[in-house]
Amino acid sequence: MAAEESYPDDLRYHAEHDWARIEGDTATLGITWYAQDALGELVHFEPPEEGSSVAKDESYGEVESVKAVSEVIAPLSGEVVEINAKAVDEPETINANPYEEGWLVRIRLSSPDEVDELLDSEAYRKLLEEQ
Repeated sequence: MAAEESYPDDLRYHAEHDWARIEGDTATLGITWYAQDALGELVHFEPPEEGSSVAKDESYGEVESVKAVSEVIAPLSGEVVEINAKAVDEPETINANPYEEGWLVRIRLSSPDEVDELLDSEAYRKLLEEQ
């Protein structure tokens, strides 16, 4: 069962429908409610390798639904320090809970100032209204 639409205020958002939860020098990344809803039921998450680097605005993995395959775009740059095994083993978790259990990867930030370029929840909601 899919989660109800929400965009938590404690997260920062990327225009490509990805989110980041900043905790010190690390960030947890995932896709937004809007992204999982547009894709439909997710059946596969192809993560990056632990220890690999991700670059802001570039693809770091793929999510596949019964409808489409979509690249996951990094909202921030850094080194992958953890992959959510539950999202890999049970991709439907991303649909059910995109912000908590359905996170995708954790990174150690290489450019913390990039956080300032992301949208807050209010700005992200406005972006959605314009689409």
